[in-house]
Amino acid sequence: MRRMIDTLPRDPAAAAAQLDDQTVHVWHLGYRHAAGRRPLLRLLAAYLGVDADALRLEQDAHGRPRLDPPRGAALDFNWSHSGGHALVAIARGIAPGIDVERRRARPRALALARRFFDTAEADALAALPEAERDEAFLTLWTAKEALLKAHGRGIGYGLQRLRVAAPPQPLQLLRFDGEDVGAWQLRPLELAPELIAALAWRGAPRELRVAPWLADIE
Repeated sequence: MRRMIDTLPRDPAAAAAQLDDQTVHVWHLGYRHAAGRRPLLRLLAAYLGVDADALRLEQDAHGRPRLDPPRGAALDFNWSHSGGHALVAIARGIAPGIDVERRRARPRALALARRFFDTAEADALAALPEAERDEAFLTLWTAKEALLKAHGRGIGYGLQRLRVAAPPQPLQLLRFDGEDVGAWQLRPLELAPELIAALAWRGAPRELRVAPWLADIE
């Protein structure tokens, strides 16, 4: 497994020059609902060397954001936001999936797991002390959503179609209907104490390069 390296420069244009087919770049940005996808467009514009006003985002049939028209050979991205935080994954030659959630109480975590998760995952959550269940649920949720976003079908494909090892076990993909589990990478992201996040992609291991926190991006 390749290691995470916290060495991306704060300047997105400088970071873009470091993106190759052996790395995945992860950006941790501030998020304001009023700004919408503007921070994402600014970041992508820096990687593509164009003006952000020249870019337009649309969603495919499964809700995955993409540039219209496509730009940048083999450049792909994904993003997720929760509260005042947004994460963006950018890569070449693979389709990354990323998801983030704020740590918070989830009173219905077990009921939701029984309804939407794989049976073994729900049973593993039920076996945990109640005080540990909320964080374990969010760990599973972000991992499964990151995987489904990377898969391309999104959460609508069905959270029960894949099984992830539940905490306290290390994060690991155990089953994915119709997929070779060994072809997938799943990585937890520890970017801030208040966040639980995961990154996934189909392909060989890569280095993760993480940019410093940016409250705003110009």
